[in-house]
Amino acid sequence: MDRTGLCREKHAESLSARYEASGKHIAIASPGLGKRRRPSCRPATGLKRRGGGADLSSVDVLLVEDDVSIAEPLVRGLERQGFGVRHCETGTEALEVMDHERADVVLLDLGLPDVDGFDLCRRLRAASGVPIIVVTARGEEVDRVVGLELGADDYVVKPCSFRELVARMRAVMRRTAVRTNEQATNIGALSVDRRTRRVNLAGHELTLTPKEYDLLALLVEDPGAVYTRQQILDRVWDPHWYGPTKTLDVHVASLRRKLGDPAWIATVRGVGFRLQSPDDVN
Repeated sequence: MDRTGLCREKHAESLSARYEASGKHIAIASPGLGKRRRPSCRPATGLKRRGGGADLSSVDVLLVEDDVSIAEPLVRGLERQGFGVRHCETGTEALEVMDHERADVVLLDLGLPDVDGFDLCRRLRAASGVPIIVVTARGEEVDRVVGLELGADDYVVKPCSFRELVARMRAVMRRTAVRTNEQATNIGALSVDRRTRRVNLAGHELTLTPKEYDLLALLVEDPGAVYTRQQILDRVWDPHWYGPTKTLDVHVASLRRKLGDPAWIATVRGVGFRLQSPDDVN
Protein backbone atom coordinates (compact mmCIF):
# COMPACT_ATOMS: atom_id res chain seq x y z
CA MET A 1 0.00 0.00 0.00
CA ASP A 2 1.42 3.50 -0.82
CA ARG A 3 1.85 6.27 1.74
CA THR A 4 -1.44 7.99 0.81
CA GLY A 5 -3.43 4.78 1.12
CA LEU A 6 -1.83 3.96 4.47
CA CYS A 7 -2.68 7.41 5.83
CA ARG A 8 -6.27 7.07 4.65
CA GLU A 9 -6.64 3.65 6.32
CA LYS A 10 -5.25 5.02 9.61
CA HIS A 11 -7.55 8.03 9.38
CA ALA A 12 -10.59 5.77 8.86
CA GLU A 13 -9.62 3.62 11.85
CA SER A 14 -9.20 6.73 13.97
CA LEU A 15 -12.60 8.06 12.96
CA SER A 16 -14.39 4.78 13.65
CA ALA A 17 -12.71 4.46 17.06
CA ARG A 18 -13.81 7.97 17.99
CA TYR A 19 -17.39 7.31 16.83
CA GLU A 20 -17.54 4.15 18.90
CA ALA A 21 -16.00 5.67 22.02
CA SER A 22 -17.77 9.01 22.06
CA GLY A 23 -20.96 8.50 20.07
CA LYS A 24 -20.15 11.52 17.91
CA HIS A 25 -21.86 12.20 14.63
CA ILE A 26 -21.14 10.21 11.52
CA ALA A 27 -19.31 12.44 9.06
CA ILE A 28 -21.13 13.46 5.88
CA ALA A 29 -19.48 14.83 2.76
CA SER A 30 -21.31 17.44 0.73
CA PRO A 31 -23.08 15.96 -2.32
CA GLY A 32 -20.56 15.22 -5.03
CA LEU A 33 -17.49 15.98 -2.89
CA GLY A 34 -14.96 13.58 -1.46
CA LYS A 35 -16.52 10.50 -3.06
CA ARG A 36 -14.26 7.69 -4.21
CA ARG A 37 -15.55 4.83 -6.33
CA ARG A 38 -14.77 1.16 -6.02
CA PRO A 39 -15.84 -1.36 -8.63
CA SER A 40 -17.75 -3.80 -6.45
CA CYS A 41 -19.20 -4.71 -3.06
CA ARG A 42 -16.72 -4.77 -0.22
CA PRO A 43 -17.10 -8.01 1.79
CA ALA A 44 -15.87 -6.60 5.10
CA THR A 45 -16.63 -9.75 7.02
CA GLY A 46 -19.23 -11.20 4.64
CA LEU A 47 -22.85 -12.22 5.03
CA LYS A 48 -24.39 -15.61 5.72
CA ARG A 49 -25.55 -17.71 2.82
CA ARG A 50 -29.33 -17.85 2.59
CA GLY A 51 -30.92 -20.24 5.03
CA GLY A 52 -29.73 -19.30 8.53
CA GLY A 53 -31.79 -17.57 11.17
CA ALA A 54 -31.20 -14.13 12.63
CA ASP A 55 -29.42 -13.91 15.97
CA LEU A 56 -29.00 -10.70 17.94
CA SER A 57 -25.57 -11.86 19.09
CA SER A 58 -24.37 -12.20 15.48
CA VAL A 59 -26.06 -9.67 13.20
CA ASP A 60 -25.07 -9.36 9.54
CA VAL A 61 -25.43 -5.88 8.07
CA LEU A 62 -25.72 -4.89 4.42
CA LEU A 63 -24.51 -1.29 4.14
CA VAL A 64 -25.58 0.45 0.91
CA GLU A 65 -23.61 3.70 0.83
CA ASP A 66 -21.76 5.19 -2.16
CA ASP A 67 -19.60 7.63 -0.16
CA VAL A 68 -16.52 5.70 0.93
CA SER A 69 -15.48 8.45 3.36
CA ILE A 70 -18.67 7.70 5.31
CA ALA A 71 -18.78 3.96 4.75
CA GLU A 72 -15.24 3.05 5.81
CA PRO A 73 -15.35 4.38 9.40
CA LEU A 74 -18.92 3.13 9.78
CA VAL A 75 -17.90 -0.38 8.69
CA ARG A 76 -15.00 -0.42 11.13
CA GLY A 77 -17.15 0.84 13.98
CA LEU A 78 -19.81 -1.80 13.33
CA GLU A 79 -17.21 -4.55 13.11
CA ARG A 80 -15.83 -3.48 16.50
CA GLN A 81 -19.35 -3.89 17.86
CA GLY A 82 -19.40 -7.49 16.62
CA PHE A 83 -21.47 -7.02 13.46
CA GLY A 84 -20.67 -8.72 10.17
CA VAL A 85 -20.76 -6.08 7.42
CA ARG A 86 -21.05 -6.18 3.64
CA HIS A 87 -20.60 -2.79 1.94
CA CYS A 88 -22.07 -2.04 -1.49
CA GLU A 89 -21.75 1.29 -3.28
CA THR A 90 -24.63 0.82 -5.74
CA GLY A 91 -28.18 -0.44 -5.65
CA THR A 92 -27.47 -2.97 -8.39
CA GLU A 93 -24.72 -4.55 -6.31
CA ALA A 94 -26.98 -4.64 -3.26
CA LEU A 95 -29.71 -6.48 -5.14
CA GLU A 96 -27.19 -9.03 -6.44
CA VAL A 97 -25.91 -9.65 -2.91
CA MET A 98 -29.42 -10.12 -1.53
CA ASP A 99 -30.16 -12.67 -4.26
CA HIS A 100 -27.45 -15.00 -2.95
CA GLU A 101 -26.77 -14.03 0.64
CA ARG A 102 -28.81 -13.05 3.65
CA ALA A 103 -28.58 -9.91 5.75
CA ASP A 104 -30.23 -9.40 9.12
CA VAL A 105 -30.56 -5.66 8.59
CA VAL A 106 -29.97 -3.22 5.71
CA LEU A 107 -28.58 0.30 6.20
CA LEU A 108 -29.67 2.18 3.09
CA ASP A 109 -28.52 5.56 1.81
CA LEU A 110 -30.96 7.15 -0.63
CA GLY A 111 -28.43 9.04 -2.77
CA LEU A 112 -27.09 6.21 -4.91
CA PRO A 113 -25.40 6.67 -8.29
CA ASP A 114 -27.34 4.07 -10.29
CA VAL A 115 -30.86 3.72 -8.84
CA ASP A 116 -33.26 5.81 -6.83
CA GLY A 117 -32.92 4.93 -3.14
CA PHE A 118 -36.67 4.88 -2.62
CA ASP A 119 -37.09 2.46 -5.52
CA LEU A 120 -34.39 0.20 -4.05
CA CYS A 121 -36.15 0.27 -0.69
CA ARG A 122 -39.39 -0.79 -2.37
CA ARG A 123 -37.68 -3.59 -4.29
CA LEU A 124 -35.89 -4.92 -1.21
CA ARG A 125 -39.14 -4.92 0.74
CA ALA A 126 -40.99 -6.71 -2.06
CA ALA A 127 -38.32 -9.41 -2.19
CA SER A 128 -37.97 -10.08 1.54
CA GLY A 129 -38.88 -9.01 5.04
CA VAL A 130 -35.34 -7.95 5.94
CA PRO A 131 -35.36 -4.93 8.30
CA ILE A 132 -34.41 -1.75 6.45
CA ILE A 133 -33.08 1.39 8.13
CA VAL A 134 -32.76 4.39 5.84
CA VAL A 135 -29.68 6.45 6.77
CA THR A 136 -29.68 9.61 4.68
CA ALA A 137 -29.13 13.35 4.63
CA ARG A 138 -32.69 13.85 3.35
CA GLY A 139 -34.51 15.07 6.43
CA GLU A 140 -37.70 16.57 5.00
CA GLU A 141 -40.97 15.22 6.37
CA VAL A 142 -42.11 14.08 2.93
CA ASP A 143 -38.94 12.00 2.51
CA ARG A 144 -39.41 10.36 5.92
CA VAL A 145 -43.04 9.55 5.15
CA VAL A 146 -42.26 8.13 1.71
CA GLY A 147 -39.42 5.99 3.05
CA LEU A 148 -41.53 4.51 5.82
CA GLU A 149 -44.50 3.98 3.51
CA LEU A 150 -42.29 2.10 1.03
CA GLY A 151 -41.28 -0.40 3.69
CA ALA A 152 -38.42 1.05 5.74
CA ASP A 153 -38.54 0.00 9.40
CA ASP A 154 -36.75 3.13 10.58
CA TYR A 155 -35.51 6.41 9.13
CA VAL A 156 -32.35 8.10 10.44
CA VAL A 157 -31.15 11.50 9.25
CA LYS A 158 -27.43 12.24 8.95
CA PRO A 159 -25.47 13.39 10.81
CA CYS A 160 -26.41 10.92 13.52
CA SER A 161 -24.75 9.47 16.57
CA PHE A 162 -23.04 6.13 16.00
CA ARG A 163 -24.38 4.90 19.35
CA GLU A 164 -27.91 5.92 18.39
CA LEU A 165 -27.62 4.12 15.05
CA VAL A 166 -26.46 0.90 16.74
CA ALA A 167 -29.26 1.21 19.31
CA ARG A 168 -31.82 1.61 16.52
CA MET A 169 -30.42 -1.42 14.71
CA ARG A 170 -30.73 -3.56 17.82
CA ALA A 171 -34.25 -2.27 18.49
CA VAL A 172 -35.35 -3.11 14.94
CA MET A 173 -33.82 -6.58 15.25
CA ARG A 174 -35.68 -7.21 18.52
CA ARG A 175 -38.98 -6.20 16.94
CA THR A 176 -38.22 -8.33 13.90
CA ALA A 177 -37.43 -11.37 16.05
CA VAL A 178 -40.88 -11.10 17.63
CA ARG A 179 -42.57 -10.71 14.23
CA THR A 180 -40.68 -13.71 12.90
CA ASN A 181 -42.22 -15.95 15.53
CA GLU A 182 -45.66 -14.53 14.75
CA GLN A 183 -45.36 -14.81 10.98
CA ALA A 184 -44.11 -18.38 10.67
CA THR A 185 -47.04 -20.65 9.82
CA ASN A 186 -46.81 -24.42 10.26
CA ILE A 187 -49.10 -27.02 8.76
CA GLY A 188 -47.94 -30.57 9.26
CA ALA A 189 -44.28 -30.80 8.23
CA LEU A 190 -44.55 -27.58 6.20
CA SER A 191 -43.34 -24.24 7.58
CA VAL A 192 -43.78 -20.94 5.74
CA ASP A 193 -41.99 -17.86 7.08
CA ARG A 194 -43.52 -14.77 5.52
CA ARG A 195 -40.90 -12.38 6.89
CA THR A 196 -37.95 -14.15 5.29
CA ARG A 197 -39.95 -15.74 2.44
CA ARG A 198 -38.45 -19.12 3.33
CA VAL A 199 -40.27 -22.44 3.12
CA ASN A 200 -39.17 -25.58 4.94
CA LEU A 201 -40.58 -29.07 4.52
CA ALA A 202 -39.58 -31.67 7.12
CA GLY A 203 -36.54 -29.55 8.00
CA HIS A 204 -35.37 -29.03 4.41
CA GLU A 205 -35.58 -25.63 2.75
CA LEU A 206 -37.40 -25.55 -0.58
CA THR A 207 -36.29 -23.41 -3.50
CA LEU A 208 -39.33 -21.66 -4.93
CA THR A 209 -39.77 -19.04 -7.60
CA PRO A 210 -41.31 -15.72 -6.44
CA LYS A 211 -44.73 -16.64 -7.86
CA GLU A 212 -44.61 -20.15 -6.39
CA TYR A 213 -43.87 -18.64 -2.99
CA ASP A 214 -46.64 -16.04 -3.33
CA LEU A 215 -49.11 -18.76 -4.28
CA LEU A 216 -48.14 -20.95 -1.32
CA ALA A 217 -48.14 -17.98 1.07
CA LEU A 218 -51.71 -17.17 0.02
CA LEU A 219 -52.96 -20.73 0.48
CA VAL A 220 -51.27 -21.04 3.88
CA GLU A 221 -53.08 -17.95 5.18
CA ASP A 222 -56.09 -20.17 5.85
CA PRO A 223 -55.23 -23.88 5.53
CA GLY A 224 -58.21 -25.92 4.42
CA ALA A 225 -60.07 -22.93 3.00
CA VAL A 226 -60.90 -22.94 -0.69
CA TYR A 227 -59.50 -20.09 -2.77
CA THR A 228 -61.20 -19.55 -6.10
CA ARG A 229 -59.12 -19.28 -9.23
CA GLN A 230 -60.10 -15.62 -9.57
CA GLN A 231 -59.10 -14.86 -5.98
CA ILE A 232 -55.69 -16.41 -6.58
CA LEU A 233 -55.15 -14.58 -9.88
CA ASP A 234 -56.15 -11.29 -8.24
CA ARG A 235 -53.89 -11.76 -5.21
CA VAL A 236 -50.85 -13.49 -6.72
CA TRP A 237 -50.84 -11.98 -10.19
CA ASP A 238 -52.91 -8.86 -10.74
CA PRO A 239 -56.60 -7.84 -10.51
CA HIS A 240 -56.30 -6.81 -14.16
CA TRP A 241 -54.55 -10.01 -15.28
CA TYR A 242 -55.55 -10.81 -18.83
CA GLY A 243 -53.06 -13.57 -19.51
CA PRO A 244 -53.94 -17.27 -19.83
CA THR A 245 -55.45 -18.82 -16.71
CA LYS A 246 -53.40 -21.90 -17.57
CA THR A 247 -50.53 -20.03 -15.88
CA LEU A 248 -52.11 -20.80 -12.51
CA ASP A 249 -52.31 -24.52 -13.28
CA VAL A 250 -48.65 -24.57 -14.33
CA HIS A 251 -47.58 -22.99 -11.04
CA VAL A 252 -49.77 -25.30 -8.98
CA ALA A 253 -48.29 -28.33 -10.74
CA SER A 254 -44.75 -27.07 -10.15
CA LEU A 255 -45.47 -26.36 -6.51
CA ARG A 256 -46.93 -29.84 -6.01
CA ARG A 257 -43.75 -31.38 -7.43
CA LYS A 258 -41.55 -29.40 -5.09
CA LEU A 259 -43.72 -30.28 -2.09
CA GLY A 260 -43.22 -33.94 -3.01
CA ASP A 261 -46.89 -34.93 -2.74
CA PRO A 262 -49.76 -33.60 -4.90
CA ALA A 263 -52.09 -34.04 -1.91
CA TRP A 264 -50.66 -30.85 -0.38
CA ILE A 265 -52.72 -28.76 -2.81
CA ALA A 266 -56.18 -30.15 -3.44
CA THR A 267 -58.21 -29.19 -6.49
CA VAL A 268 -61.81 -28.28 -5.85
CA ARG A 269 -63.22 -28.93 -9.28
CA GLY A 270 -64.89 -25.92 -10.87
CA VAL A 271 -63.91 -23.67 -7.96
CA GLY A 272 -60.21 -23.48 -7.10
CA PHE A 273 -57.62 -24.90 -4.70
CA ARG A 274 -56.98 -25.43 -1.01
CA LEU A 275 -53.90 -26.29 1.06
CA GLN A 276 -54.01 -29.34 3.29
CA SER A 277 -51.57 -31.71 4.99
CA PRO A 278 -51.36 -35.11 3.30
CA ASP A 279 -51.51 -36.60 6.82
CA ASP A 280 -54.99 -35.16 7.22
CA VAL A 281 -56.10 -36.72 3.95
CA ASN A 282 -54.70 -40.14 4.83
